Amino acid sequence: MAIPVTPDPARTSAADSIRIGWQRTERSNGTIDQALWAVRDRCAADTLVERLLCAAIGVLTRAAGRTFEGKLSDDIGLPLPGSWALVTAKNSPTIRFAHVETPLDLATVLGFYRGDLENRGWAENDSAVVAPDRAVIAFTTTDGPALLRLTRQDGRTIADLSLRKRAAAAAPLLPKSGQAWLMIGNGTDEAADLTVNDQIIRLAARSGATLVSSENAAGELPDDQKLDLPPGKYKVAVKVKGGTARNGEFEVAANETWGLLVGTDGVLLPIRLY
Repeated sequence: MAIPVTPDPARTSAADSIRIGWQRTERSNGTIDQALWAVRDRCAADTLVERLLCAAIGVLTRAAGRTFEGKLSDDIGLPLPGSWALVTAKNSPTIRFAHVETPLDLATVLGFYRGDLENRGWAENDSAVVAPDRAVIAFTTTDGPALLRLTRQDGRTIADLSLRKRAAAAAPLLPKSGQAWLMIGNGTDEAADLTVNDQIIRLAARSGATLVSSENAAGELPDDQKLDLPPGKYKVAVKVKGGTARNGEFEVAANETWGLLVGTDGVLLPIRLY
């Protein structure tokens, strides 16, 4: 039975399937380092049977999404705007962080964060930069300095919200002064090629798959999977063996350390480590 149907935007969810992952490390001193991520995809519903299947999958997806959102709220303690398509998050002794990609426009996302963070007692500093396609706002909190960075890219608003805790980072996570450090891992069971600008990094299957879960794992990466970068935006492309290439743009600032993990289907999962 394959009856063609016209997609109905009012009924077709932008979140008809979901993939969730997490890593967690508990240290001997009792501190916990954990990372979470989730990716939503649209279910293609070109026939009546496919629409019925998508509807059934959508119910499970929404339940899984609510479970993930609850876990992120409890374990990371940062707000999450609605209609998200991709989320990565980190909570370690040195940082709390969430990367969110959503189809919502930048003004809506900015309004959400400003309202929520003000309710949490975060004080917005005077140095805010707000433009139609970009916003950078620093906050003062009781736990440490925080930063919200929003950019508009390919029909999505990308939000990076980070709070640096007062604990000092261990040496494996400290970038050179004024530079950014990018650590690259492959979380898939296939080889992958990752290109940052014109530099190609060839990744064996599962190479650096746990880099986002602990300082030790990041420190054990081979040198060719660690890049010292000047602050700025970088073109990124990834191709997992047997899959299609994916392209994107990645931004880093001075004195930041990031992990970039290749996920299922070549989805790039950026997670700030420090």
